[in-house]
Amino acid sequence: MWSYALSRVVQAGVVIVAVTLITFLTLHMSGDPTYLYVSERASEQEIQQVRERLGFDRPLHVQYLTFLGGLARGDTGRSLTYRTSAMQVVLERLPATIELTLMAMFIAVVFAIPLGIIAALNRGTSIDGGIMALAMFGQSIPSFWLGIMLILFVGLGLAWLPISGHVPVIEPLLKGDFERAWNNIPNALRYLIMPAFTISLFSMSRNARLVRSSMLEVLSQDYVRTARSKGLPEWGVVMRHALRNAWMPVVTMLGLEFGFLLSGVVVVETVFSWPGVGRLVFNAINQRDVPLVQSAVVIFAGIFVMLNLIVDLLYARLDPRVRLS
Repeated sequence: MWSYALSRVVQAGVVIVAVTLITFLTLHMSGDPTYLYVSERASEQEIQQVRERLGFDRPLHVQYLTFLGGLARGDTGRSLTYRTSAMQVVLERLPATIELTLMAMFIAVVFAIPLGIIAALNRGTSIDGGIMALAMFGQSIPSFWLGIMLILFVGLGLAWLPISGHVPVIEPLLKGDFERAWNNIPNALRYLIMPAFTISLFSMSRNARLVRSSMLEVLSQDYVRTARSKGLPEWGVVMRHALRNAWMPVVTMLGLEFGFLLSGVVVVETVFSWPGVGRLVFNAINQRDVPLVQSAVVIFAGIFVMLNLIVDLLYARLDPRVRLS
């Protein structure tokens, strides 16, 4: 297990370095980055001075090593929009994005697992067909369109939920203000439901189909038929035998789901004016704030790689065949 874990840690480190390299090269392939830091009226002498001050006149490999050194200290440059540390700006917006992602994942899991089980237990019936049709429909709807429809009908038409805004929960937790975080939860949920559901619908539909297929595969195994032949109640067969052994692919998908949902917040945060990293990146791209985009990409990639690492280790722990292969 230790050798398997070490190999996965090394692979994760290689992936993170590769992401930083691609991010760095993308910045330079888009043109001389010096012009992002000077005004349009700057003279050639002023441009050259800024180029030397920022180190853009040095060889590319030296610049990359300098970039890695700054990244190790949490320094990816100054935001051109906010005139402060780009990494700090991203980290300040990250709690709001994590709140939205966690809520979306909760909705996806709570609905996907029972729907998948019900569809598998009623295979070939109208119940199964209806659930799979809804799942296909959920995977076909663009998130931005769903978000706009929810705003128009649920937010403005019925006035059930607010269409924008944010009440922090993770931020006061990080500051040690647990009472404020607890008191904010009811109001935070009102603002979270619509954007979280918009993000989660695709994942909910995909996971429901995954749970169904995994359950169908397990329900056809000999040990399930043996459990039924012993006279065990159906719920006991499903929960203690079938579902327990159908968890492997589901655990893998759920472990990666946070990363998938995190990468899908850009459009939804923009639609709902959510003050998270996704909306920050969208605005930064429009304003050509490269250090800000660069910081967000590195953070998102780091989170995704770490989640993959955790899933690999958990999977190996659950199934010894994985670490022996």
